[in-house]
Amino acid sequence: MVGDISFRSTVHAERLRFTQEPQTAVRFPGTGNRESTSHSDRTHLPAPVTPGQDYRDITVTYHLATRLTVGSGEPTRSGPRGRRGSGPLRRGRRR
Repeated sequence: MVGDISFRSTVHAERLRFTQEPQTAVRFPGTGNRESTSHSDRTHLPAPVTPGQDYRDITVTYHLATRLTVGSGEPTRSGPRGRRGSGPLRRGRRR
């Protein structure tokens, strides 16, 4: 999914230990209907992790994307006079 907002982050650690199993959550607060997705790609790090165990040479890449869907009730602006529509916002002076 290509989103209006997308985010990717990669972290690497030579050694990592969890004292307890992590609790994670992803939220997309706000108004309007949207399609959202998130996932992580892990190297040398199982899901779930075992508390107290050392994990070595780990890499985690996290992906997140969200976009407003048609009919979400959120206005968009486009055109030379700021009319509501689906195109980009035009900047500059009106003539």
